[in-house]
Amino acid sequence: MFIISLTYIRPLEEIDKVLAEHVIYLKEQYSLGHFIASGRKVPRCGGIILSKIDSLEKLEKVLEIDPFKIKGLAQYDIQEFIPSMSSLEFINLKEE
Repeated sequence: MFIISLTYIRPLEEIDKVLAEHVIYLKEQYSLGHFIASGRKVPRCGGIILSKIDSLEKLEKVLEIDPFKIKGLAQYDIQEFIPSMSSLEFINLKEE
């Protein structure tokens, strides 16, 4: 599993102009089974995406088509981790 932390590197006015395109991108990735959760950081300086894509190489290719990435609006920090424990609601995320 991967945690992707986006940090905006341009003013929010520029982010907001591309937000609708970014949301379409996110919905496409959800429909493909690539992303399992996402949302804004608080304060609003970026966002977080959780992904179960099975390799860093595949994930990087998926992130390359994010409108925020294409337009140079965000920086991406990717952290891989292996969930070994979870609450019952998230048991499907656990890896053996």
